[in-house]
Amino acid sequence: MKSLGLGAAIVLGLLTLASSLYTISETEQVIITQFGEPVGAARTEPGLYMKVPFIQQIHTFEKRWLEWSGDPNQIPTKDKKYIWVDTYTRWRVKDPLLFYQRVRDERSAQSRLDDIVDGDTRNVIANNDLIEVVRSSDRPFEETEEDAGIDTSAAEVAGKIAMGRNKITRAILEMSRPIVAEFGIELVDVQIRRVNYVTEVQQKVFDRMVSERRRIAERSRSEGQGKAAEIRGQKERELKGIQSEAYRKAQEIMGKADGESTRIYAEAYGRDPELYQFLKTMETYRKTMAADTTLILSTDGEFFKYLKQSR
Repeated sequence: MKSLGLGAAIVLGLLTLASSLYTISETEQVIITQFGEPVGAARTEPGLYMKVPFIQQIHTFEKRWLEWSGDPNQIPTKDKKYIWVDTYTRWRVKDPLLFYQRVRDERSAQSRLDDIVDGDTRNVIANNDLIEVVRSSDRPFEETEEDAGIDTSAAEVAGKIAMGRNKITRAILEMSRPIVAEFGIELVDVQIRRVNYVTEVQQKVFDRMVSERRRIAERSRSEGQGKAAEIRGQKERELKGIQSEAYRKAQEIMGKADGESTRIYAEAYGRDPELYQFLKTMETYRKTMAADTTLILSTDGEFFKYLKQSR
């Protein structure tokens, strides 16, 4: 019985010791509560600590920066453009004791951020035109060749920028920061992840974009057809020029050949007129008469001269 009691005492002692010891890592900070009420200040330094066993409880919070991502909200801008705005922020538990007293845990903190940051986002955007949310400066657009002719005077893409997207996000941060500080939370950054038209307006914007692209395509097609006609006309002119030059050279060569032929004929006739006359007559016979040709000639005709002599 004594050994059993000793064993129970040892086990109880070990459980008591385990319940009284706890560790804090480099990424954690701890609040100690006793019967639900905080005891002492927050412990933020890493190490091994002790507490009253079984009575005191530890509540651990992240020391690192956390991400909050809000739900997209439909917000009307100052110029009556209805858009969806999706925001996110980085935050951390700066005062663990105040954080525990006001929101208890991270889930409740996320819910408070939903209310505060979303509300401030709505207020800031509702007081600015859409162009302020979309752009950060009034730097002129760099128009490309395919964008030439597109109407860029619409409010979505043109106009003087008074604040710009960066200042709008800074304004949301400055509005939200003192409010969340009351819950022991520190905000370090607020950004707009995405801006989009609501469904009703989105289709109209897409239709206008399609219309503009079709107009650009039609203009490019028309310019291409004009260029093709110009190339075909130039080809026809070059072809006619080549044909004309070839015809001129051919006629020149034929003229020279005819002249040379006439010279040769004249020279041959001058040397032996009788032979020349005979050969020309034979050539005429060959060209005008076939094997079954019948001729009716006068015996005194020049054409019958050599036929008569051949008998």
